[in-house]
Amino acid sequence: MSTIRPASPPAAEAAASDSAPFIDSQRHLFDMPREVAWLNCAYMSPLLIEAAEAGKAGIARKARPWTITPPDFFSEPERVRALFARIVNAEADDIAIVPSASYGMAVAAKNLPCGRGQEIVVLEDQFPSNYYIWARLAAQRGATVRTVPRAAAEREGGEVDWAAAILEAIGPATAIVALPHCHWTDGSLVDLVAVGQAARAEGAALALDLTQSAGALPFDVTAVQPDFAVAASYKWLLGPYSLGFLYVAPQHRGGVPLEENWITRAGAEDFARLVDYTEDYQSGARRFDMGERSNFHLMPAAEVALTRLLDWGIERIAATLAARNREIARRAREIGLEVPGDRSRAPHYLGLRAANGLPRDLPSRLAADNVFVSVRGESVRVTPHLWTDDVDVDRFFGLIGDALA
Repeated sequence: MSTIRPASPPAAEAAASDSAPFIDSQRHLFDMPREVAWLNCAYMSPLLIEAAEAGKAGIARKARPWTITPPDFFSEPERVRALFARIVNAEADDIAIVPSASYGMAVAAKNLPCGRGQEIVVLEDQFPSNYYIWARLAAQRGATVRTVPRAAAEREGGEVDWAAAILEAIGPATAIVALPHCHWTDGSLVDLVAVGQAARAEGAALALDLTQSAGALPFDVTAVQPDFAVAASYKWLLGPYSLGFLYVAPQHRGGVPLEENWITRAGAEDFARLVDYTEDYQSGARRFDMGERSNFHLMPAAEVALTRLLDWGIERIAATLAARNREIARRAREIGLEVPGDRSRAPHYLGLRAANGLPRDLPSRLAADNVFVSVRGESVRVTPHLWTDDVDVDRFFGLIGDALA
C-alpha cells in the first residue's frame, strides 16, 4: 500500500494519527487473491491465515478428544477474555463470552430496570439486533421506544451530529439508551462520552452494540462507562462467526444470566464434583457466559485475531484506515457522491450516497468484477481494512461510475 498521509486530521482520529505511524499493507496475512477487492469489512472480515490455521487445528483436536483435557475448557477462554478486555480498556473480570450481539443485548435487557411510562432511546434505522429486544422490553413493561430521527442530527456540509440529537431525547423519562458507536449504514459517529454523561445525569442505563467499531475504533469503558457493551467478533475484530464479547459494569455483576450452565458455576474446574450443585458463580461477568463457551475451534481463531489487533494497535489501525478512507471520500465527491463530513463519521467507515438513489443491484454488479461492497439503507458501504491497497481502490472507482450511470 502506498502511504497516504492525512492533512489536518479530524478530532475523532487526531489522537491516534498524531501518536503513531501508519501500518503498511497487511494483505499477505490474508488469503486474499489479487483479483479480489474486498471493501466490505462491515459485512464480514476475512480470517487471518494464521487464525484459520488455528481454527483448523482446533477441529483436529476435537476429532481426537483424548487430546483435550479438563483445564483446556478454562485456559483458552480465559486468554481470549483477557485479550478482548484490553481492546476496550477493561479487565478480564468485566467480560462475558457470548455468541452474538443479540445475546448480549438480551442479557442487558434482562438486567436493566425499565418501567411503565419510561422510554428507551434508539437511533433511526438502528441495527435490528439492537432494536428488537428493546421493542419487546418496552411492550412487556409498558414503556416506549423513542427513536432519534436522522433528520434531527443532520447539519450543513454533510455533517451528522447524533450526540446533539440524542441529548435532546434523553430526559427524566429515559430508562435506557441503546446505541452503537457508529451507525451501521454509513458510519456516522456517536459521541458516547457525551451521551454516557447525559444518561447518567438522568439515572438512565447505557447499552451499546460495538460490533461495527470494536477493533477499528478506539473505545474506553472507563471514559464512556456503559452498563453493558457487546461486540460480535466476525467484523472488525477479525474473528470467527458465532462468537462475541460482552462488557458488564460492576454494578450488574450480580444479575441474572440468560442461561444456567455448568461451567459458569463456582468449582466447575473439578469435573468429578459437578453434581455438588452450588448457587455460587464464577467471578466477575463469567456468570453471563454462553453455554459451551469452550469452543475448540472458535477460541483459537479468536485468540490469534485479537493478539494481532493488539500488536498492530487499535489507534494505529484507526489512523491508517482514516487516511485510506479520506482518499476514497475525496474521489467519491469528485464523481458526485455524497459523503458524511469527516468530523461526523467514524474514521474506519464510509457510507456513500447518490442524489438520485442507489441501484439495488449495485453490490451484485460490482461483485461480477470481484469488487465487493454492500448497500445498507440509502448508503453504499465502503469499508476497507489493512488488506486494502491502491489497486483495490482504483478498481472500485473504475466500476462505480458506470454502475451509477
